[in-house]
Amino acid sequence: MIPEAPGMAADLSIFGLFWQAHWVVKLVMVGLLACSVWVWAIAIDKFLLLQRTRSAMNRFEQAFWSGQSLEELYRSLASRPNHSMAALFVAAMREWKRSFEGSSRSFAGLQMRIDKVMDVTIAREVERLERRLLVLATVGSASPFVGLFGTVWGIMNSFQSIAASKNTSLAVVAPGIAEALFATAIGLVAAIPATIFYNKFSSEVNKQAARLEGFADEFSAILSRQIDERA
Repeated sequence: MIPEAPGMAADLSIFGLFWQAHWVVKLVMVGLLACSVWVWAIAIDKFLLLQRTRSAMNRFEQAFWSGQSLEELYRSLASRPNHSMAALFVAAMREWKRSFEGSSRSFAGLQMRIDKVMDVTIAREVERLERRLLVLATVGSASPFVGLFGTVWGIMNSFQSIAASKNTSLAVVAPGIAEALFATAIGLVAAIPATIFYNKFSSEVNKQAARLEGFADEFSAILSRQIDERA
């Protein structure tokens, strides 16, 4: 930070605080602003993804419990299961058909194989839904400390400028302190939405995972009854 010349008014606007800050503080601010933009981009993408997945689950459950043949439903979805619950259904039905349509029918361990296939599919789908949530958690926890680093650096630089000018009046001290605190403010601007979005999306992913597990249990019971009838 360059000390203000006597009589020169300091620019305390947002852009003025940025341009007058030390280059290290500027780097911190730019990084935090980039993280903030990244957080909002992830949030919008995740909101749309979870909304699409929730709507697709509703449509699939309506079709599944409508009395439609499981074979017909499987044929309509087998080539391209386009959401989590359809992928779970197709994976279980594929294992079912392998056991019943092969050269030798194998009932031994079929229920266990189906349950295992569904567990793996649920884990894969939950991982897909959780993708980039770690970025939100990292920004939410680290941004305040990064902003605090910029603030500490800016205050140190401000004190050096004060010592060099040998002037401790408020007009000299205030601009440097304001520049330094601006970094903390930007850190909070990035961290607060990131933390809110992380908690919101984590809760939504957990709800959808519980919904998948509930469907897997119900579908497993249906297949178990059919296995007992055919065994």
